[in-house]
Amino acid sequence: MEDCIFCKIVAGEIPSRKRYEDEEMVIFEDIHPMKRIHLLAVPKEHFATIAELDEGRAALLGRIFLKLGKLAPTLGLGEGYRLVINQGEYAGQTVPHLHIHLLGGEPLDW
Repeated sequence: MEDCIFCKIVAGEIPSRKRYEDEEMVIFEDIHPMKRIHLLAVPKEHFATIAELDEGRAALLGRIFLKLGKLAPTLGLGEGYRLVINQGEYAGQTVPHLHIHLLGGEPLDW
């Protein structure tokens, strides 16, 4: 999408502090971190919410979750972390491109 900030980050049009990238996703540091480590895992394919999943996108998310589990220690999240996916404005989704928040680097309370 032309006006999507995450699509522009994926395309390299907007700089980010990338921590990982492959053919399906990019992981970069959140510019407004809520915890000591706050990363965003963003699929390169644009879709806004899980309501837009089809079998292909569901498989993509499955592969992303598998990679996150393997990458967590190299991202500084070896002691534990929280994954958050906000869906819609009421839930706090500020960018309409599905993304996964990875929070950690310190004890997390509710």
